Amino acid sequence: MAAFSTHNPFVFVFGILGNIISCVVFLAPVPTFLRVCKKKSTEGFESFPYVVALFSAMIWLYYASLKSDAFLLITINSFGCFIETIYITLFIAYAPKQARMFTLRMLLLLNFAGFCSILLLSHFLAKGSFRIKILGWVCVIFSVSVFAAPLSIMRVVIRTKSVEFMPFSLSFFLTLSAIMWFFYGILLKDLYIAIPNILGFIFGVLQMILYVIYKNFKTVMEQPKLPQENIENANFSINITCGVQEAVSTQLNGADKEENMHEKQDMGMGGSNVEKSIACQV
Repeated sequence: MAAFSTHNPFVFVFGILGNIISCVVFLAPVPTFLRVCKKKSTEGFESFPYVVALFSAMIWLYYASLKSDAFLLITINSFGCFIETIYITLFIAYAPKQARMFTLRMLLLLNFAGFCSILLLSHFLAKGSFRIKILGWVCVIFSVSVFAAPLSIMRVVIRTKSVEFMPFSLSFFLTLSAIMWFFYGILLKDLYIAIPNILGFIFGVLQMILYVIYKNFKTVMEQPKLPQENIENANFSINITCGVQEAVSTQLNGADKEENMHEKQDMGMGGSNVEKSIACQV
């Protein structure tokens, strides 16, 4: 129980709540990967967010291992490393060749070479509290990058006026998680934990506001309007058609026999009027 010992019981409370809510956030992509397994295709999904999330969890795990009072930070990031590794493994298994090779290169450069470089440099070039400070700022930088990832989704929501790709439940739990870990860091007097969660809270609130704004939004498609010159040309063509038909009808009526002139003219005028009325209909 020494690992849970703290002078402030609220640290333990917020740490436990942060673990529970963060687990929900980590498990949010499960339906997506179940669909990937069912269809045996990644359907255009990208692996980069999961690679970055894995690297962030690895850095936080290393940072927490250097501190004596951050056991709850170790538990959640251990779970994060485990679940993100499963996601990336499934992505590699079902992704097309190009996406698979990109994911493997990112893992090699970021999660292996990058993490090993930070591990070796911090171990040999920094000692004691200075090492913790360096790792703390590295954790802040990558946590901010993870929290800033939804900016692209928010841009899509604003452009398309659709919240299809930004579920409210995920934004809500992200905001709750940021609140829990913010107070955990403040009560633990660890600003490296508290600072990135301020940004996480702001982005979470903005996402929920966008959801409320666009959840019932219906895009109204305007009917295409015919340019004015096309309308005038169309009217001009109709007038020409009517005039030609009228002239032809007159010539035909003039060629009829003398004795039936009145009857033919009556019938011709009637026919001409009918033709003109049909031809002039738009």
